[in-house]
Amino acid sequence: MAAVRRQRSAGPLFVAPFLMLFLLLFLAPLGYAAYLSLFQERLIGGTVFVGLDNYVQALGDSQLLHGIGRVALFFVIQVPGMLLLALLFALALDSGLLRLARVIRLGIFVPYAVPSVVAALMWGYLYGPDFGPFAQLSRNLDLPVPRFLSDGWMLGSLANIVTWEFVGYNMIILYAALRTIPTELYEAAAMDGAGAWRIAWSVKLPALRPALMLTLLFSVIGSFQLFNEPSLLMKIAPDVISSSYTANLYAYSLAFTGQQVNYAATVSFLLGLLIVIVSYGVLLTANRRRTP
Repeated sequence: MAAVRRQRSAGPLFVAPFLMLFLLLFLAPLGYAAYLSLFQERLIGGTVFVGLDNYVQALGDSQLLHGIGRVALFFVIQVPGMLLLALLFALALDSGLLRLARVIRLGIFVPYAVPSVVAALMWGYLYGPDFGPFAQLSRNLDLPVPRFLSDGWMLGSLANIVTWEFVGYNMIILYAALRTIPTELYEAAAMDGAGAWRIAWSVKLPALRPALMLTLLFSVIGSFQLFNEPSLLMKIAPDVISSSYTANLYAYSLAFTGQQVNYAATVSFLLGLLIVIVSYGVLLTANRRRTP
């Protein structure tokens, strides 16, 4: 009986460090942000409890709504292309037809190891209309200088940076999922006369649905939290990227530039709620399609 009791008590002890970190690093900051969002700092009267007034203001804030719309458009532009590239790379590596597959896999994954700040600075230099290599090459060839940092191109330029950073990460997830598929399925399909393309379409892709859903959820969270890349490119193109270009950047500017901590907490809380709603919608849609 004593041994059984020790085994039963071992589980909570192993879980306790995670629960403590989860409480301190996630639930406590979330609760504190929710608390701050219920107050306002006023010149007369100091900090005043205002209830849901901050939320009413945020729902009518055009800067916030435009920032959310912009990251939603970014999600539509960037995520499908990134996941398609990751899927193609994973299928190509899993096919066994590529030479130097390990080198290629490492080369695709390496950009993910580059910090996003460094990646944004590097691509900002490449995009530069004055001293960037693309601009210099265009001038040498008497061609129009590409305006990667113009208003019409900025979302595409940001999408290119994020895709360069994360396509390798998503490829590794999909490739790992491919390696878990039993080889007997491939052998059975080959015996039925299926070729490489048919196996990829009828065997590999259905087996990749859970991994694709995982990468899609990560992409939803990452897209709506877009911050580092526009924050750094704002120094190069201040006329295009404002302090409210994305919702996350807007919350940061409110807190650390405008000193509106309570309203920034409201914006952050609403953004987190929006991410939860969109993620749940994606999961619900995927589950409905899977059920006959």
